[in-house]
Amino acid sequence: MKPKIYITRKMENSVIERLEKYCDISMWDKEDIPVPRDVLIEEVSKAEGLYCLLTETIDQEIIASAPHLKVISNMAVGFNNIDIEEAKKHNIIVTNTPEILTETTADLTFALLMATARRLVEAVDYVENNKWVTWSPMQLTGRDVFGATLGIIGMGRIGSALARRAKGFNMKILYHNRSRSLEHERELGVQYVEFEELLKTSDFICVMVPYSEETKNLIAERQFQLMKDTCILVNTSRGGIVNEDALYYALTNHQIWAAGLDVFEEEPIDKSNRFVSLPNVITLPHIGSASIATRLKMEEVAAENLLRVLQNKPPMYRVI
Repeated sequence: MKPKIYITRKMENSVIERLEKYCDISMWDKEDIPVPRDVLIEEVSKAEGLYCLLTETIDQEIIASAPHLKVISNMAVGFNNIDIEEAKKHNIIVTNTPEILTETTADLTFALLMATARRLVEAVDYVENNKWVTWSPMQLTGRDVFGATLGIIGMGRIGSALARRAKGFNMKILYHNRSRSLEHERELGVQYVEFEELLKTSDFICVMVPYSEETKNLIAERQFQLMKDTCILVNTSRGGIVNEDALYYALTNHQIWAAGLDVFEEEPIDKSNRFVSLPNVITLPHIGSASIATRLKMEEVAAENLLRVLQNKPPMYRVI
């Protein structure tokens, strides 16, 4: 008898076909609407495996409603949507999909950095709204990227991939991490500095750390006060690492120059969100890993993780 699994969003046919060989599948078949919580609770009550996204909060209530659950396969690097301690209590294995999206997310981060620095979204709006009636010396002027100082908070896989891109722009690269990486310093020419020094001296600051209780509100009122008023902040990691009240104050009171944001404390946001109307902010809908090849690979690895656990094999990537 095949184990029952529940998939919380429509996946590619190739992924479904692979899972169907070994599992009895139920799936929320809408691409752009998250599964309602009552449906999720009903479905996991019968499932041995759960294949989910960051959009699903797998908390104590969900886990308590799933007496047969053996594995939660999260199609993401982060797993702050899952109550890890509760999963441990119930001996549920949690898996994720790291490494796959490293280069794609680094691409997006550097693209967002450049777009924010050179005010590209404003420039598109300028043309589309017939504001371009002449050329003037300071029209839509932005900040230089080439030769600037980049501060990377978190020199993990994505942080180091970002550093490799920055080297091509002759940037001076500072980093702060929980531990110093002499390997990255030798390979990439990056310089380790204390957190406050990074905040004070960087022209661009990119947040590349995972969300945890330790990193929650890592950048808040005091940290913005230390930054240059010409600094550009880019966050493609997780919302909540940057305190949004403090960020809004910093942007509207010229403590920093601009921000590029792919993540938010509460997602999704809409056009009423306070950051959307700010001219010195670019807002994106959490698309750090959104290339066709990367997302398909994430789907495949999440499926493989789930199958391996249900077949009593070690998964490719295990959180707990």
